[in-house]
Amino acid sequence: MEVVVSFGAQDNVLLANSSEAGASRWKHPAEETDRTSSPYVLRSVATTWKEGLLNRKRPFVGRCCHSCTPQSQERLFNPSIPSLGLRNVIYINETHTRHRGWLARRLSYVLFVLERDVQKDMFARNVVENVLNNSRVESATIEVAGEDGTEAMESGADQKAVSKVRRKARGILQEMVANISPAFIRLTGWALLKLFNGFFCSIQIHKGQLEMVKKAATEHNAPLVFLPVHKSHIDYLLITFILFCHNIKAPHIAAGNNLNIPIFSTLIRKLGGFFIRRKLDDPADGKKDVLYRSLLHVYTEELLRQQQFLEIYLEGTRSRSGKPSPARAGMLSIVVDTLRGSNIPDVLIVPVGISYDRIIEGNYNSEQLGKPKKNESLWGVACGVFRMLRKNYGCVRVDFTQPFSLKEYLDTQRSRQLPAPLSLEQILVPTIIAAQPDQALFNGEEEEHGSRDLSDEPWRRQVINNLAKHVLFTANKSSAVMSTHIVACLLLYRHRQGVVLSKLVEDFFNMKEEILSRDFDLGFSGNSEDVVMHALHLLGNCVNVTSANRNTEFIIAPNSTVNALFELNFYSNGLFHVFITDAIIACSVLAVLREQSRETEQGSLRTLVSQERLIRKAAGLSHFLSNEVAVALPCQMIYQVFHDAVSRLIQYGVLYVAEEDQEELSPSPTEEPWPKKFQEPLSWRSDEEDEDSDFGEEQRDRYLKVSMSSEQQEFFIFLQRLLSPVLEAYSGAAIFVHGLHRPVAESEYTQQLFRYLLTRTEKKVAAFGESATHYLVKNTVRTFKELGVLKESRENKVLLLELSSTFLPQANRTKLLQYILDFSLL
Repeated sequence: MEVVVSFGAQDNVLLANSSEAGASRWKHPAEETDRTSSPYVLRSVATTWKEGLLNRKRPFVGRCCHSCTPQSQERLFNPSIPSLGLRNVIYINETHTRHRGWLARRLSYVLFVLERDVQKDMFARNVVENVLNNSRVESATIEVAGEDGTEAMESGADQKAVSKVRRKARGILQEMVANISPAFIRLTGWALLKLFNGFFCSIQIHKGQLEMVKKAATEHNAPLVFLPVHKSHIDYLLITFILFCHNIKAPHIAAGNNLNIPIFSTLIRKLGGFFIRRKLDDPADGKKDVLYRSLLHVYTEELLRQQQFLEIYLEGTRSRSGKPSPARAGMLSIVVDTLRGSNIPDVLIVPVGISYDRIIEGNYNSEQLGKPKKNESLWGVACGVFRMLRKNYGCVRVDFTQPFSLKEYLDTQRSRQLPAPLSLEQILVPTIIAAQPDQALFNGEEEEHGSRDLSDEPWRRQVINNLAKHVLFTANKSSAVMSTHIVACLLLYRHRQGVVLSKLVEDFFNMKEEILSRDFDLGFSGNSEDVVMHALHLLGNCVNVTSANRNTEFIIAPNSTVNALFELNFYSNGLFHVFITDAIIACSVLAVLREQSRETEQGSLRTLVSQERLIRKAAGLSHFLSNEVAVALPCQMIYQVFHDAVSRLIQYGVLYVAEEDQEELSPSPTEEPWPKKFQEPLSWRSDEEDEDSDFGEEQRDRYLKVSMSSEQQEFFIFLQRLLSPVLEAYSGAAIFVHGLHRPVAESEYTQQLFRYLLTRTEKKVAAFGESATHYLVKNTVRTFKELGVLKESRENKVLLLELSSTFLPQANRTKLLQYILDFSLL
């Protein structure tokens, strides 16, 4: 298939879109067309789809939170920043150098990298000696050397043991530390320009975002800590390369020691990578490795003290689902502790969103099919590079969000009441088992920590966890939506049985409208038809293209094989965060209607839904799916998030406020009154928007109906289908748990559950085959443990799972299954 896509090389372009206000969600707005009578052909053609110019520019994403960091939001930003537009980083010619002429054109890559500002004195010096001589490391060395190290040192009886531990510490540190080489960075910059131009169409960044980062790096006396989402091994190279191209100092990158392999590890160190253990403590006995922890802590402190930049991946590993994995705040906690315990004035945090048309790993299907992850090796790296050179991976978009002050964030948390966190079991079990309205979702978290200082361990742990969630949510929200994300999502959840090419292009066009209207950015531009063809080409064997005869249009359908469904689901999940709150509301409408049907006499159907009951139900579902997706920042009220989602669906016409049928408006006899007192809402929106909001005025309940319009129904069902694979996985797990009669090793139980769900997919029993992915299976087990369905115990160092006493009665397990099925289309 020959595909040619029209992309803007450097400058921001107005995205092709409809200027007609109030266009329906799925119906293409009326516009001039110029189609010939000949059928479509699956190749690049002259543009036939006339698209009007957008009368608004693409949204500027990545502003930091005005609630947690109001001063940071004002710094580094000015009104001209958004208008600076996009730039393709790998498009380099003589105009990007100080030279002109024929020779400059031929040597533009070489001249460009030679002119970048990267020097040896920019980077840390004497790091190993400074770390080993630190008092914290010396104390840890003495502690490890003997049970009473201080006494041993005084008597001189155990100097040999201490020296041995010191040699061990030096060996650990030398294996850990980076050794940045400016010459190697330049050489790698030149090589990456060659390679990236070979297998990427473009690598787009927003010049305004980089302007803020560059200003923070040069004008503020504080180190920067970059916290990207983790999609691919290319992430490490990508960020260093972009910063190098913009004369920003290369960061020290925290890399897992699984990448510490011969030759490759040397290259990583010279680019700024330092290796840390995947598990800091000894896996044999689980005891804290005091020496290793002190070395890592002091090394991080030394880098920050010398104004070095850090790059930390909070997820710990690459996402296997296309959605962010839960944050692991270990390295971030070291940064927070360093700011508190040293003379560093501040640290600037920079969340980073990264989006790929197609990741270089292709897919993670082998792991999603339950196969163990292959260990990295030099041969594997070489084979991966060779595969990359033979393929095209489309476009990449990197979004650097506005840097914010970590000190300001911590100070804000001290002045704010942080409610004591409730477990999933405390929140949901009363609702599932006893059908009690869950007041704790909104006003039941009244307990406050006695201390608001990082010396108070519970408060410290909660603040750091909230910070990690805050950063990861911001980075994900700022990540651009790519063409493959939209096409995969449409094929799976809008046109699973197939669709003609023209209809797919039409829906793609309208999906762009939808995404932009929600203030999410797109990682592509150009004519919709060309972009769709580009995405179909990249999705390759995941898509079937058929035609009944020469005179009919081509039909596009998702491949029904397990591998294809898993891969399409991976790319579709790149769109998950855009619609998640609306999807939860759509599924919650189903749950409320089904509950009302059971509550009323003879099961008569009540078509009206209480908005307050709906939001309460949606909040419960969002907690239940907390291991799958985050719907809000930790500083936001979950009530407000779902209130806004309901208002948006009313604005779209999917829901509408009932004004007639007053006999249906009386509440159910089992429905408790809605609490009328809410905390002050916190939001990412501006103060002006908050003033215009009707949130505070609409404390009274109102009743809603779902529009019966075919177009609105289609959109409503699309939202419900987005969550259907997840709900099908959880309902399958709730069925499977009925067969748990004795304690089983967690690994064995997970594998059995996976085989059960995969068999349902292979036999076409599952409505959504992608519900059997291994990451979903692991998340269901984790959720059921947090919910108190499964109880953990240890026997001979083996983690066992068994049914808890609460869910031992079959009736309660049946209620759990019914709770999940109420939200599902199945």
